[in-house]
Amino acid sequence: MSAADCRNAAAPIPWRRTRRWAVALLIAATTALGVWTMFRILHVGGLTPLELAVMALFAVTFGWIAVAFWSGLIGFTLSLAGRDPLSLARAGSPRPPDDARSRTALVMPIHNEDVERVAAGLEATCRDLPPISERRHIEAFVLSDSTDESVVAEEKAVMAALQRRLAGHCRLHYRHRDSNAGRKAGNLGDFCQRWGQRYDFMLVLDADSVMSGDTVHELIAQMEANPRLGLLQTVPIPVRQDSLFGRANQFAAAVYSPMLAAGLSFWQSDAANYFGHNAILRVAPFIRHAGLPELPGRPPLGGDILSHDFVEAALLRRAGWEVRMRTDLGGSFEEMPSHILDYAKRDRRWVQGNLQHLRLLGAGGLHLVSRVHFLCGALAYLSSLIWLAILVVSTADALLRALIAPNFFTSDAQLFPDWPIAPPNLIMPLLGGTLAMLLMPKLLGVVLALCRAPSRYGGRGRLVASALLEALFAMLIAPLMMVFHSRFVIEVFSGRTVAWNPQSREGRALPWREALRHTWPGSLIGLCWAGVTWWATPTFFWWLTPVWLGLLLAAPLVRWSSSLTIGRGLRRRGLLLVPGETAPPAVLEAEPAPLDLEPADEPAVPPAERPCEMPIQSFGSDWARSASAEARAVQGE
Repeated sequence: MSAADCRNAAAPIPWRRTRRWAVALLIAATTALGVWTMFRILHVGGLTPLELAVMALFAVTFGWIAVAFWSGLIGFTLSLAGRDPLSLARAGSPRPPDDARSRTALVMPIHNEDVERVAAGLEATCRDLPPISERRHIEAFVLSDSTDESVVAEEKAVMAALQRRLAGHCRLHYRHRDSNAGRKAGNLGDFCQRWGQRYDFMLVLDADSVMSGDTVHELIAQMEANPRLGLLQTVPIPVRQDSLFGRANQFAAAVYSPMLAAGLSFWQSDAANYFGHNAILRVAPFIRHAGLPELPGRPPLGGDILSHDFVEAALLRRAGWEVRMRTDLGGSFEEMPSHILDYAKRDRRWVQGNLQHLRLLGAGGLHLVSRVHFLCGALAYLSSLIWLAILVVSTADALLRALIAPNFFTSDAQLFPDWPIAPPNLIMPLLGGTLAMLLMPKLLGVVLALCRAPSRYGGRGRLVASALLEALFAMLIAPLMMVFHSRFVIEVFSGRTVAWNPQSREGRALPWREALRHTWPGSLIGLCWAGVTWWATPTFFWWLTPVWLGLLLAAPLVRWSSSLTIGRGLRRRGLLLVPGETAPPAVLEAEPAPLDLEPADEPAVPPAERPCEMPIQSFGSDWARSASAEARAVQGE
């Protein structure tokens, strides 16, 4: 099959610009309606400075809610109809030409990880691959930049043992670099410059990633079928969670994430985002166009780009390569932190990385949707600070109104008082509409699961009960996460940078002392907040109940949600079940035997290098002209 035939085999994306503008108009109209309603409520008797501040902050947060609402509604419609969000056709994937040949590297960067846990997941993935063939060659690389000497020694022994075990099934290579420059992005860049030219595709895995062999081959097939496809992202689903916190998040991801991803993919089309793992990339354009510079200035907003994945996707799209997301493909899994504190520590890194993206909003030549990714990534955490600001400003306004006696005569010559005018009866409709938009994606996700395979979630009754439990849990921890994220944002803007430590994935129940040590400031804020509003304005006190109650219960929530006993008890009762448990694929059921370690053993030498340069990219406006010309050339090939 010729290259032209191969392009025709790729699923087309109809009405790319039309669908983006349509979704943008829906979001803008919804936001305008919400802001106008808030204005009608507040403007009675004139707007105070505090009310103006509330309205401005409300506009940002309501727009953020509208994005999730419309993405969820679109994703639900497409998923229920069985339509691909890109081609809008029924299920079916483009097939590669019969004579396609490719070499793929499964690359797994690691940094001071629990190496035996890493090896178990990687072995499960490699053993699930079909046998090696001349048509489609797959090898695995473990790329370490660990800094702990004892960890490095253990890595070498474990990888040598794993190489022996996988011999004849999948070639495994291990590389340790002494420098930690550039962190994960630098690790991948080092691989590309040494061995990138040996491979057509690079499938990036995290240290906790597991992928089925069928999924790996489907990703490769799509890359072979579409020569303009630079990056294809899957929707990784958390698995193997035992704590209440982990199981609640695992359930939410399994029920809601694919549907929301379908809605996002609909309007992102060929300018989708990259999550940094569980995705396949075309190596040649990645080497040529995704070399990351350091941001000028000192950390936290300068230096290494921490959330490199967003930027790499934007650079590939800037150069004319398609970046797509495959939302209906199962077999893509990851692990996650098992309790709130570790989850918050991971978010602290993401806050710093995503706020760096604000500096790239004006970068030369970027696709508009890539800029939207940067903005939305930052708003994911800025919205917490904005919500907190809205609550603080609203509280201050309520206290002023309660403590300062109204003055009905504003002039000495005034004959009649200025009686207060009741605001229009719009408060409850606005509140109800906002709550409906917040909860609608969850409701639609449950409806979709009920229509498709409720047995995989324990049956209809248990599915509904699990959804209610997850929603209640999410509501209770939301105030604490709001405080955590707000603090993180303030720390970044005040110049405090983050330490880069390995992520904890092993489930453990937190002791009360640790839970209290990290939550007492938030609980004290909640207690004072509740006390002041109860004393001055009891009506507003009841409106604030979800906020102060979540803060007061912060320590018990952190402690109990980390409990493995509670999580496993819920599983025994059929609650918070997910398909990865009720109908697990073979790759998740695999339990590799302990490795036969020889402490002084050394892994085999990696294959011969084929060095190449990875040019550092520019974000200046001078890049835009050449980028546009090259993008047109790629699309016209």
